Amino acid sequence: MYNVLKLNKIAQVGIDRLGAGYTASDDCSNPDAVLVRSASMHDMELPDSLKAIARAGAGTNNIPIDKCTKQGIVVFNTPGANANAVKELVLAGMLMSSRDVLGGIEWAIKGKTLGVVGLGAIGALVANAAAALGMKVIGYDPFLSVAGALRLDTSVEYKANLDDIFAESDYISLHVPLNADTKGTVCAATIAKMKDNVRIMNFARDGLVNSTDLLEGLRSGKIAAYVTDFATDDILCEDKVIALPHLGASTPESEDNCAVMAADEIKAYLENGSIINSVNLPAMKLGKIKGSRVCVIHENKADILPAITSMFKSTNAVESKARGDYAYTVVDTDDEISPDIAFIEGVIKVRIVK
Repeated sequence: MYNVLKLNKIAQVGIDRLGAGYTASDDCSNPDAVLVRSASMHDMELPDSLKAIARAGAGTNNIPIDKCTKQGIVVFNTPGANANAVKELVLAGMLMSSRDVLGGIEWAIKGKTLGVVGLGAIGALVANAAAALGMKVIGYDPFLSVAGALRLDTSVEYKANLDDIFAESDYISLHVPLNADTKGTVCAATIAKMKDNVRIMNFARDGLVNSTDLLEGLRSGKIAAYVTDFATDDILCEDKVIALPHLGASTPESEDNCAVMAADEIKAYLENGSIINSVNLPAMKLGKIKGSRVCVIHENKADILPAITSMFKSTNAVESKARGDYAYTVVDTDDEISPDIAFIEGVIKVRIVK
């Protein structure tokens, strides 16, 4: 029996997806897994029993990723599950920023240039939809994969330099995670590179925009409008700011999609050891267990993998992958499993799945 702690209301279809062998509740002292949406976990004590956290959404700023990794807790998100709903809100915001919403649908954006910063699941949908509305679309994403590129409409022009987005766009839409590299993507220096009367849309994270510099740009007339569902107190009553409720993923379809994906990720990890859509540990999709499966989260150091495998007389399968400073090794064996694996220097967590 696995115990799952719900920190927010999770769509029932996701809870049902867990199936027999799982108890999901709002009050659980020793959870094997956590399902969360917006609740902050930064001040939460993470019990030794906790093996996985699944965020029913894309962003994971409410989860202490570093702390979880050091404790051997796998953190999952649900990329793409709410992408269509967010795309719809972005397009609505773009039309609203043209002021004459009803009249503007036909003429305000057709032929204008939209710059999309970040071409992941949401950014790609926004780019394709804007192209279908008759806009010229340019996009930037330094981590664009081949699969991601294939998702884009052929009319979307890829830019290798972010400055080109700023210089050429009438509208700019942000779709990147918030981290040290992206914080303040919109600031005084980048605003200066933008067209006059640019309209900026931020349905990603508030920290991507420096609000002080944004306000200066709005008041000077450089920026025609700012549309966001991450409004900070200092911009709420400002003219030219369109602040929407944070509803991007709050459609029944999106909530169901996120809940189902999060549940599937937890089940795959707890029952099989597979890691799918983790934000802190390497992806590893595993097959049927041959004997007993030993799942080891450890530091990414060259001497640890040989030390782990030396604990077995025979193995049916061994797989190991690394991600940054951490690694994940899985061994299928018919051997009796030595508890000494947990005491190898650099090993963080050992789990046996049968």
